[in-house]
Amino acid sequence: MSDTILTTNHGAWVEITLNRPDRLNSFNDEMHRALYAALESARDGGARAVLLTGAGRGFCAGQDLGDRDPSKMDGPPDLGHTVRTFYAPLVRLIRSLDFPVVCAVNGVAAGAGANLSLACDMVLAAESAKFIQSFAKVGLIPDTGGSWHLPRLLGEARAKGLAFTGEPLTAPQAADWGLIWKAVPDEALMDEARALTGKLAEGPTLGLGMTKQTIQAAATDTLDAHLDLEADAMKTCGESADYAEGVSAFIEKRAPNFQGK
Repeated sequence: MSDTILTTNHGAWVEITLNRPDRLNSFNDEMHRALYAALESARDGGARAVLLTGAGRGFCAGQDLGDRDPSKMDGPPDLGHTVRTFYAPLVRLIRSLDFPVVCAVNGVAAGAGANLSLACDMVLAAESAKFIQSFAKVGLIPDTGGSWHLPRLLGEARAKGLAFTGEPLTAPQAADWGLIWKAVPDEALMDEARALTGKLAEGPTLGLGMTKQTIQAAATDTLDAHLDLEADAMKTCGESADYAEGVSAFIEKRAPNFQGK
């Protein structure tokens, strides 16, 4: 397996680390393929949660522009091919996983790196971290789902402001604006992120996965369609072993032992 991605199996959950610290974990084709494979392996291996983070002083600086430099190519790069081949499938995979994906942003998250974090279900960031929509600085648009997530999370005005200017957004401000779950002291980030991921992995992950999918569907559903979706999801959850265990634990005043089934 490529050393551009590090994977640690914690039993019920998997920690995945972007590992090109000398390049601020910017993406090349190898790291794209390795991250996608690591997420698929976590899913196929029965993981009930994933934690995504970065090695070194940054989370991810987006695309490694050295691999897409027009001056070193015979013609202009086909960036649409790059998005279709790498970034879009990665976002679709993260959003489709039927368990929580937590992201710990340990430093700068720029360009596709910022928007990769937003594709995850819960984002914790070190207080020193910054989110930068750096695309305008090189004449591009926010990809990796950025132009979809930003207006839904922040509204059109703030989304356009960040995208047009490329101004850094600090982690505390990102949390205040509702872009991420929370900002935490730098030294506490990984302990808190691992504790959260472990707690989620021990929870009723069948229901958590269905919660994820229903919340995501709300962006495009009508109310009537969504009420039907909720009813279908509740039927499935109500028939699950996790629901029976949760009710028993509540009545018996003990901690539940969920199995994600």
